[in-house]
Amino acid sequence: MILVTGGAGFIGSHLQAALAEQGVETVVVDRLRGGGKWRNLRAHPPVQIIPPEELDAFLARHPPLEMVFHLGAISATTVTDGDLVWETNVALSQRLWAWCAARGVRLIYASSAATYGDGGEGFDDAPALAALRRLCPLNLYGWSKHAFDLWVAGEIEAGRPRPPQWVGLKFFNVYGPNEYHKGGMVSVVKVKSDEIAAGQKPRLFRADREGIKDGEQKRDFIWVGDVVEVMLWLGAHPEVNGLFNLGTGVARSYRELAAAVAAAWGAPDEVEFIAMPEALRGQYQSFTEARMARLRAAGYTAPFTSLEAGVSRYVKDFLRAPDPYR
Repeated sequence: MILVTGGAGFIGSHLQAALAEQGVETVVVDRLRGGGKWRNLRAHPPVQIIPPEELDAFLARHPPLEMVFHLGAISATTVTDGDLVWETNVALSQRLWAWCAARGVRLIYASSAATYGDGGEGFDDAPALAALRRLCPLNLYGWSKHAFDLWVAGEIEAGRPRPPQWVGLKFFNVYGPNEYHKGGMVSVVKVKSDEIAAGQKPRLFRADREGIKDGEQKRDFIWVGDVVEVMLWLGAHPEVNGLFNLGTGVARSYRELAAAVAAAWGAPDEVEFIAMPEALRGQYQSFTEARMARLRAAGYTAPFTSLEAGVSRYVKDFLRAPDPYR
């Protein structure tokens, strides 16, 4: 049995579906609430769904878990409640780590490319405490993920108990189906697709930094299916430990992304530039690109889906389909 926190969410529901297809029993920690989030699990319901506030009590019963995928978090980059973010993204993660270490349960957890801040220190996923301390996240979410990475690095360097396998994954810009409950945090691919579907030109933020042209802000966009393949591979290779980037290793511009979405819709390749929202100024990453050498050196060899192929699949097979869910 495998525990997936955030298992009804975007990435978590894809992982849970893949595990279900392999015949693995899963327990999901998440809240469904109102709306359509339950549809993320409609075709592959888990054995049990546990509200996050009941996780500690569940673990106290010593369930026979093989491993934990810890993907649940407050992931909004505009969140401002520091106490809630610390409890959810850091303190809960520390308790899960300690529980897994004490009971010999493997742990794979979600970190984030937001830990890199403005990218001034590069995007090297070196796990050493000294290297991590040089990073400066731009927002509360990124800081909380960084805080846990730092704590883990401290535990490792101090030689304190750790899970038999531990992996932190710094997710870059993941896109794909089942993200529809995320509101303002849905991927840019979904937003641009919705604009084209409404008969509008895709809108892109004007650059807010010197030396970057409008639409030439770049991110490392990765198809959600590739993310799941990496996690499944890690689950099959318990000897692999450490902190790893998870992107494609190739930064692509927002202008290229808009062109890919337009091509998938058969729409004109036209865009409209708008001002950067005040809430994002000073917190916006204008460039991210995962260095993937460490994951490759660990043995992962599968290719990553190109932006054009991933966007085409997302739009044609899901966003334009009668049932957009995985």
